Amino acid sequence: MTKITIHPGEHEDPKPWRGALAPRAYAPSNAAHKSLNGEWKFAFEHTAARSAATFEFEKSEFADGDWDTISVPSTWVLQDGKYGWPAYQNIRYPFPIDPPFVPTENPTGLYRLQFDLPSDWPSAGKTILRFDGIESWAKVWLNDIELGTTSGSRLPTEFDAPVQAHNTLAVQVHQWSAATYVEDQDQWWLPGIFRDVTLIHRPSKAVQDYFVHADYDHSNGSGKLMVECTPSGTVRVPELQIQIPTGEPLHIPEVEPWSAEIPRLYEAELDTGADGEIIPFKIGFRSVKIEDAQLKVNGRRILFRGANRHEFHPEKGRTLDLETMRQDIVLMKKHNLNAVRCSHYPPHPAFLSLCDEYGLWVIDEGDYETHGFENVKWKGSPAVEDMWTETLVNRTERMFERDKNHPSVIIWSLGNEAGFGPNIGRMAEAIRKRDSRPIHYERDLIGQYVDIYSRMYATQELCEKIGKVEETAEDEIEWMGHMLFSKEQLNDKELDAKRRAMPFIQCEYGHAMGNGGGLSEYQDVFHKYPRTQGGFIWEWIDHGILQRTEDGREYYAYGGDFGEEIHDGNFVCDGLLFPNRKPSPSLIEYKKVIAPVAITGKDGELSILNRHDFADTSALEFAWRLENDGNLVEEGTLDVPPIKAGETGTVSLPNKQADGETVFTISARLKEETSWAEAGHEIAWGQISVDTVPPAAPVEETVAPEVHDGTIVLGPAHIRLQDGQLTQLGSQRVTWAKLDVWRAPTDNDVCFEKQWRAAGFDRMKHRTDSIEVTETSVVVSTRVAAWDTGRALRTDYTYTSDGKSLHVIVNVTPEGEFPAPLPRLGFLLGLPKTLEHVGWFGMGPGEAYPDSHKAQRLGAFESSIDDWQTPYVYPQENGNRAGVRRATLSGPEGGLTIAGEPFNLGVKRWTSVELAAAKHTIDLVPGHNVWVNIDHALNGLGTAACGPPPQKQFLLNAHKTKFAFALTPKDK
Repeated sequence: MTKITIHPGEHEDPKPWRGALAPRAYAPSNAAHKSLNGEWKFAFEHTAARSAATFEFEKSEFADGDWDTISVPSTWVLQDGKYGWPAYQNIRYPFPIDPPFVPTENPTGLYRLQFDLPSDWPSAGKTILRFDGIESWAKVWLNDIELGTTSGSRLPTEFDAPVQAHNTLAVQVHQWSAATYVEDQDQWWLPGIFRDVTLIHRPSKAVQDYFVHADYDHSNGSGKLMVECTPSGTVRVPELQIQIPTGEPLHIPEVEPWSAEIPRLYEAELDTGADGEIIPFKIGFRSVKIEDAQLKVNGRRILFRGANRHEFHPEKGRTLDLETMRQDIVLMKKHNLNAVRCSHYPPHPAFLSLCDEYGLWVIDEGDYETHGFENVKWKGSPAVEDMWTETLVNRTERMFERDKNHPSVIIWSLGNEAGFGPNIGRMAEAIRKRDSRPIHYERDLIGQYVDIYSRMYATQELCEKIGKVEETAEDEIEWMGHMLFSKEQLNDKELDAKRRAMPFIQCEYGHAMGNGGGLSEYQDVFHKYPRTQGGFIWEWIDHGILQRTEDGREYYAYGGDFGEEIHDGNFVCDGLLFPNRKPSPSLIEYKKVIAPVAITGKDGELSILNRHDFADTSALEFAWRLENDGNLVEEGTLDVPPIKAGETGTVSLPNKQADGETVFTISARLKEETSWAEAGHEIAWGQISVDTVPPAAPVEETVAPEVHDGTIVLGPAHIRLQDGQLTQLGSQRVTWAKLDVWRAPTDNDVCFEKQWRAAGFDRMKHRTDSIEVTETSVVVSTRVAAWDTGRALRTDYTYTSDGKSLHVIVNVTPEGEFPAPLPRLGFLLGLPKTLEHVGWFGMGPGEAYPDSHKAQRLGAFESSIDDWQTPYVYPQENGNRAGVRRATLSGPEGGLTIAGEPFNLGVKRWTSVELAAAKHTIDLVPGHNVWVNIDHALNGLGTAACGPPPQKQFLLNAHKTKFAFALTPKDK
């Protein structure tokens, strides 16, 4: 009997590749090249059993005459379901954990391309075939010759290519392979050839590899240049009048350094005499060192104001074109970001070139994550097991060699959430033997192999503790939740001292999932302690995949929308940008919080702190605007001499007087157009109050209530005598007017939602206990409570009127124990759906919450009710406007003005219950009312979806409360 062995298959071999060329720097060249991007023949199989190796098309069962076509680059699961669907898991592997084996059911793509060489393709030298990204394992043939195999999805692979006049290229791609075990990043699984495929001619004597060393001495402004090259050649830098042999260092008395704020690049070229080939490249002189427990570039401490960036497009997945990459960088620069962590793999190489050009600090990260091993307590972790050593070191080397010449790359990261063990040290050593830039890996919390102390989602309090160099071993144990380190390692005095000498960054924090807050308090810590050098928001963009209903309505899909057996829902939508690359409120808030210029003032004096690391303020103009009750009084420009980085300047405000609530708004704007923003683009702003108005006096009690046919008439208001319900304001019908404590839970309310629902905050019942009609008022006493609970909110509504307006005083007294803070505390009005528009004087123009409001300024603003909503991919509480003094809702049939002491305002066309029940934006259907929340207070947001809950000062604990406002109907 013959035994047939199925496992292991080639794709289950943990070795990284076979037949590939040694990794080298990404090098543009004027040598001949041909893009093989375009339409390829494609066949899909559900298993890895079939082979694409046969090229006798007419004879083979694999003849491609009836194959489909597919665009390369792309991913096959984004082809309208023809070849399966995307799948999202955050941590869990989508198959049993049994490394290096994967399921027999293994989606496989068979690709074929026939192409002709250009007629002028050189015959001398050789040709190589380059793949910039294939997920997750591939075998490649050219003209019936097997070139080799490759894994490392987000890394390049090159093969010697025996080309001829007419060529047939075949690639077999398996979705699952041994490599999948080390690619368990928090993202969609998107298999296929998703980056560029290029044919590149290499002349004789062509550059095999080169390494640019361009150092900067901040003490005297000099530079040192040396370019390693194989084979040797000549380096020319025309601007510096330099022509030197490769391999020889040159001291340059004066150079302008590169930084993220001033990305000074020198054009250069490398010539090895290879049949006219020239390698153009750009030089950025800079130094990167760690001293005094600080990361310093060009001799100065820098502060990371960054974001983690996955490569993502809502229709193309991880396939990004140059303009989308540029769009990301322009948006980052416009919103004051200065850094990006490439999570969790090296990006398309063009992205790093754009970072060099536009100016961003970069943490370049290896294509390595094994988070799913957490579920088996790290048994068999690739960080520990020898069978993974070669592939992990290979991935590190491929990242380093490809990207080593980018001045923007100032930190190397070995990977993410992949356990801890000796293979981490071997990866670090692979870089250290070639380079001196610092090494990062967050899971090395004991600092054994790394140069930077890094944490994820540490609380503001823990960040301050670290800033004071007071962190302890207990802090590490508490965070990990499972033991990666022994007590001996955690208490090792030598390692402890080493870690305390390291700079600290939050490689992930401020989890930007849905409606969240708490960024300002982090930034205060980063500014206060030199060791705390900022961090990177998780993450840049929501990974929602664009879908359309049968009637053409668009929405964004997330985990579970494609029938995955296991998934992690909308946890993949946690970005500063919505999937369509429009900024979310979190990005607007982050821009303000991290603004590199801080503007404050008092008693007519303006203080301007320049928080740039290098740049002075000479590129900025400072415009002022004086407003009274939201109306412009006067505006102009201040004369502000340039302020050096890290220093503060003062200037007098214009001596202006105005009645009412008066504020100066000072705006720091670009004087001239840059590569990333137009002239006049606002970098930072501050508001200085000149005169404040005392709280509005209560409406004068001049009208007596009258009772007619079961209705109490009080000025413009009708109140039902039966239960004290407000039913009409002028001509405006009122369907609801009662205390409200519920909000549709945000993604970050995960820390409270179960408690809220158990407490019944989503199902409060209103009982009227008494109605008192006096000569000047109507007092309605109620008890607001949930089923099956003993706790309640005793609520009295006192109504008075001057004939034009209804004044409302709400007194709330808690009864019993409240197990959690209230979601909100305010008054909910149900008004006619004919209302369309809102104008208000208060904070704006965008949404604000107790721990997320720094980006909003005092002024007069307008919005349609439809535009008022924030379109979070997963519907949730949104749209609150804070500090409102007065607001007017209007429509073709009249409207309503709300005024009083500063209050929170929310307006929507659906109830909080309907909003909480929706799963996608298309589930939100306007009803018969406009629902208006007039809130005294709201609970904070926090980032508990993956981070800390709101800090104590932002919790809305139940307590005796009184608030008031006036309602004035506006008839048609």
